[in-house]
Amino acid sequence: MVKRVIHAVVGLGLLVLCSVSLAACQGEPAASPDDEAADAPDPGIVVNPPVMERVVPSTRGAMMMSLAPVAEGAAPAVVNVFATRFATRNGSRVYDDPTMRRYGGGLEPERAAQSLGSGVIVRSDGIVVTNHHVIQGADSLRIVTSDRREFQASLVLADPLTDLAVLRIIGGEEAFAVLPFADTRGVKVGDMVLAIGNPFGLSQTVTSGIISALARTEVGVSDFSFFIQTDAAINRGNSGGALVDMTGALVGVNTAIYSEDGGSNGIGFAIPAEMVRRVVESALDEGRLVRPWLGVRVQAVNAANARSFGLNRPTGVIVAEVYPGAVADQAGLRPGDVILQVAGAEVNDEQGLRYQYATHPPGQTVPLSLRREGQTVDVATIAAPPPEIEADERVLSGRHPLSGAIVITLSPAAAEGEGLDPFLSGVVVRDTDRPRPDLRRGDIIRTVNGAAVRTTAELERALRAGRAEGWEIEIERNRERSSFRYSP
Repeated sequence: MVKRVIHAVVGLGLLVLCSVSLAACQGEPAASPDDEAADAPDPGIVVNPPVMERVVPSTRGAMMMSLAPVAEGAAPAVVNVFATRFATRNGSRVYDDPTMRRYGGGLEPERAAQSLGSGVIVRSDGIVVTNHHVIQGADSLRIVTSDRREFQASLVLADPLTDLAVLRIIGGEEAFAVLPFADTRGVKVGDMVLAIGNPFGLSQTVTSGIISALARTEVGVSDFSFFIQTDAAINRGNSGGALVDMTGALVGVNTAIYSEDGGSNGIGFAIPAEMVRRVVESALDEGRLVRPWLGVRVQAVNAANARSFGLNRPTGVIVAEVYPGAVADQAGLRPGDVILQVAGAEVNDEQGLRYQYATHPPGQTVPLSLRREGQTVDVATIAAPPPEIEADERVLSGRHPLSGAIVITLSPAAAEGEGLDPFLSGVVVRDTDRPRPDLRRGDIIRTVNGAAVRTTAELERALRAGRAEGWEIEIERNRERSSFRYSP
């Protein structure tokens, strides 16, 4: 099912990703990105509409003012996203004709599962952004606009680490209505917002509220957790929909709610427009998402050590380790530095630092404000992706216990792609040919018969050498190590 439920960090509530599954079955992997997306003409993405002065209503007449003009202006750019997956009883997908699949000696009708979410048109030529969990595993994608027109769509880019996906409407001849991106650096707690989407499969719905909090990093929905919190009602089916400000600009993409029963309790989360814009532009300009990586391991400043750094309050993150050759190393950062700001934005934990740095395109100058030896220091860095070495992907085969596993050699770039700590090194399992308790995707193979393995070539040699006496293999999983003994 596309719907995923994750236990929240505190209390008995649940963090619910707000897509709707209309039927259930096992899906195949999502279609690959549209290679031609990057060559499409760029009609321009509207960014940073005029900022309106904030005014507290002072008369009864002002209190009765309607939000209808904002809703009417934004609604045409918010769409339904239908994601369909197909499967037969045994999961096989041998295509004999468009509606039947071969099963055993005969034909069996195909079973379809469909999930429903929302999306936002951000370019007039039909570029739509939605959540990755809405379209995950989809075999076909369909877009329904607010005026009930239907279009097929292709997948341009899917990024599970940010939980965003970029789609392209197929067959639209006219210019589509779009939502401009807001500059969320100017968003403040208490600003009024509208949430627009398609909850529970209903037609387009608009709810209102305020910005309840900014820079929520403890949500845990994606690897780049940094969310805008709102009390505007968000429910299942709102995933991928729009959170807009009073100018009608896109503040964020609605993604999740915190709830004890799966219903809206006034705690919803949206991915900020800066990250959405970065993903869309990368998909169209480069055909893939390249995330800059500073290359530091950090820990948050707390009340106990803030004073020792000359700070009057707990703020910033302490550099504990610098990756050799990464951006931070080239810029002269060193352990003990306290990073206070990234391009003027305050950071207070590792998630906030990762997010703020990743919103800048590679090659851009990103200033950092540091606290070093009691002094405030400004350092300029050039945004760049994490260092990459040859992954040397191999399918292990032969007479040994890891036969059938697909493994790669880790580098910071490969580790980030696998959702692992970029500081990790060694050989990681990318996939296995069958479910098995001793070996899973993401496991790091540390040693074979006591000898450390750092590359896939070293792993293969160690496995061949153990054929006579057997194998003792040490695996790291979720930062814990376990050893397995196998007979020859």
